[in-house]
Amino acid sequence: MKIINCQVNHLKNPLGYQITKPDFSYVITDSKAEKQTAARIVIATDQELNNLIFDSGWTNEIDSLGYIADVSLEPRTRYYWTISAKTNLNEEATSSVNWFETGKRREPWEAQWITCKQKTGRHPVFKKQITLTKPLVSARLYICGLGLYEAYLNQERIGNEFLTPYVNDYNSWLQYQTYDVTNQLKKDNELEVILGNGWYKGRFGYERNSKENNYGDAWELIAEVRLTYADGSTSVIGTDSSWKVHYGPITASSIYDGQQVDMTLADTPEEQVLLSKRTTEKLTDRYSTPITIHEELKPIALIHTPADETVLDIGQNQAGIFRLHVKEPKGTKIRLQFGEILQQGNFYNKNLRTAKQEFVYISDGQEKIIQPAFTYFGYRYVKIEGISNLKKEDFTACSLYSRLPKIGEVKTGNEKINKLIDNIEWGLKSNFIDMPTDCSQRDERMGWTGDAQIFSATASFYRDTYAFYQKYLHDIFLEQKQAGGRVPAMAPSFGDKTTSSVWGDAACIIPWNVYLFSGDKKILADQFPSMKAWVDYIEKIDGDNLGWNKGFHFGDWLALDSKSDVKNYVVGATDVDFIVRVYYLISTKLTAKAARILGKKDEAVHYEKLAKKILKYIRDEYYSPNGRCTINTQTALLMTLAFNLIEDKTKIITALAKAFEETGHQFTTGFVGTAILCNTLADNGFEKLACDLLLNEEYPGWLYEVNLGATTVWERWNSVLPNGDISSDGMNSLNHEAYGSIGEFIFKHVAGISPLEEAPGFRKVQIKPLLNWKIRQAEAKYNTAAGSYQIKWILTDSTHVTLSVHVPLGCEALLTLPLAPQDIFTNNSNEMFNQVKDNKCILKPGTYKISYKITEDLHQIFSTYTPIRELFYNKKAKKLLIKSSPNILELPLKLREKSVRELSQAYIKDNPEYEKQLDQLDLALKPLNE
Repeated sequence: MKIINCQVNHLKNPLGYQITKPDFSYVITDSKAEKQTAARIVIATDQELNNLIFDSGWTNEIDSLGYIADVSLEPRTRYYWTISAKTNLNEEATSSVNWFETGKRREPWEAQWITCKQKTGRHPVFKKQITLTKPLVSARLYICGLGLYEAYLNQERIGNEFLTPYVNDYNSWLQYQTYDVTNQLKKDNELEVILGNGWYKGRFGYERNSKENNYGDAWELIAEVRLTYADGSTSVIGTDSSWKVHYGPITASSIYDGQQVDMTLADTPEEQVLLSKRTTEKLTDRYSTPITIHEELKPIALIHTPADETVLDIGQNQAGIFRLHVKEPKGTKIRLQFGEILQQGNFYNKNLRTAKQEFVYISDGQEKIIQPAFTYFGYRYVKIEGISNLKKEDFTACSLYSRLPKIGEVKTGNEKINKLIDNIEWGLKSNFIDMPTDCSQRDERMGWTGDAQIFSATASFYRDTYAFYQKYLHDIFLEQKQAGGRVPAMAPSFGDKTTSSVWGDAACIIPWNVYLFSGDKKILADQFPSMKAWVDYIEKIDGDNLGWNKGFHFGDWLALDSKSDVKNYVVGATDVDFIVRVYYLISTKLTAKAARILGKKDEAVHYEKLAKKILKYIRDEYYSPNGRCTINTQTALLMTLAFNLIEDKTKIITALAKAFEETGHQFTTGFVGTAILCNTLADNGFEKLACDLLLNEEYPGWLYEVNLGATTVWERWNSVLPNGDISSDGMNSLNHEAYGSIGEFIFKHVAGISPLEEAPGFRKVQIKPLLNWKIRQAEAKYNTAAGSYQIKWILTDSTHVTLSVHVPLGCEALLTLPLAPQDIFTNNSNEMFNQVKDNKCILKPGTYKISYKITEDLHQIFSTYTPIRELFYNKKAKKLLIKSSPNILELPLKLREKSVRELSQAYIKDNPEYEKQLDQLDLALKPLNE
């Protein structure tokens, strides 16, 4: 028995984070027990745990998913702690010693904000000499620089973080970072801090509304170096008027436009700093998890393009910076430009809109490794000018993203699905840069709330997102406080006043998903005021005349069923008012649930009554008395089923089947519909269709992108056309997170693991794999907050499956065996069937395995009797079909449900020779069935 994954506030050994009361969590592993029976947490100020400040004693009140210790914490103090646990098998274990260290908390700063005369152009380098007069025990640097900073001790970088102090509404709050610099200090030291523009004062904002100086026009710095000596004395070196400043070689920096460095410029003479009028009132301990380099990628090709360009292909679209070896004569201008795709074999970056996304370096003639400091790029391809003999090995792509511990892995027997899974994860990594951005390359890169909530469940299957979303939700709530509860379409909003249903509902949906995945209700306690404020805002705006519907809303964004005559119209055909009402209902119900969980009975009753009122309106307005939906779009019908908008779903299921028949079983959904598409289909009897949509290699579809070489998920279903041309250069990102939400379906249905609301944190799960011959097998390893689940199924042939499941300590799984014969549940020799209810195996902690013959042959048969749609899903079959009937591509989508034989009956009567042609096609298709 071992205790692992010990965390405080869902962070491993956090240094300087915002911790009001420590929230402990952990996982028990290597045990055959069913549950924990007691636990004990001790906290001390020494590593030997002699000086205890808290001892819970052995108690059954400690929940491994989250236990808040009622203890008062001092500023700038390191605390050590362990967790001990006992199980029902009388096992006992104690974790290794863990620690957390508080920041300054609300302690007054001894430092002052400083600035400099210059506001633009060459970037400032602030400097201070530090001399140690006696033996040192520890040293900490507490620092915040605006817009961005990098700190150095004796020319050695402090820490490994980039883009600090990160992005937020700087008018509402500022966060500082804490660094342990004990081992970097010598007797005589020079501390340097370089400042960049960043989000604070550099050009940033939504598209053409982007501007400079959103929050201020001056570079500013505050820092304290706190020294503790062996004799117990302390000293503080803080920013004040004694610091010096000069201006270095960085001449420009911008999140959108990149960075310019001129190494031929001599450093300016040092001058006195200026004291800033800024106060420390809004300066807080950090929330943001570190942005660091996680992967380093080497180019796979050095390309000399038809346009005589030198371009490196990294092989992977991603977000980050780079390292480049340079040795060019003094004065040489080296220029790097970054793009996502080649066009006609040439470098292309027009889809960046106004973002330059470039790095310019003027060489001083010295051999160097150069690396940007105050920007990042979204790219696969790099066009390089100014290097005379460039080699692939001179360049390294460095992927930047926030710390997000990997917890989920899924793999299938279909390599294209595996590539899609990889693309989804790269999309996640590229767009989790302190805020969940929509894209990583153009003049946007903003924390769109709609994209974030749509992708939040998928993200939480792959990564531990608790701390990351906690910071983002903090940003949202501070925006709400300034706007009477209104949630912006982007957070931080950078002054944008747009709000919308689906987007603003992130304030309720994301904290609920974080709670569902973590099982820690602290996130609900923290965010309940935000959830409540959003619903109250809508209720106030709505009034008695549906005022909430009358504002702007995105609707089913980028859906393919738009009825508008406007080219490239971005809003789908689903009634926007319907979407607005349904999401108002969703947020209200989630707020009511959160209130119940938190013991807020009065609020729970209020929001439950409001939810009933909203639901009644929806039913009266959008459904006929006999259960028909008045909005006949795929998205509306999917929403009806997904959100249980009516009790009798019979007519909705019939209508949904017809809606897909009319499109040849292609989807027409946008952001709203696609987020729930395959999950809802699989939950309502359309399992085969859900898999067909996942496996579809034609436009629109995820594998269409894969076949065209995508390494991330696109913003539009046709971002790239079949001939390789980009479809437009306006709103067209090749690295977007929203449609990556299909990853949730892959975990929940293909692999088969779903959280259950009745036992959040995966204490109780549903395991219900969806077998498919084209997928052949699936395996998931998921390190949940409650422990590690493992699921694997493999079709040994088209009629036999082998399935294995591991359930961790303290957990329970409700297993539905796919396509299982009824008599299998009487198999008393297999522990899997020790407890069965309604054909569900109730699995206690342990490992289970079974092999059986399924009730259906899953092998796909290709012939002229197969629906044309099915033939089109297979590339070889489609090619043979087109060769036999070249006009088949002109066939209306709804007729593709029929087979070639069905459509040819009348024609065969007049042309008997055609039947021989069909027989020949059957012979040609036969090898595909082997």
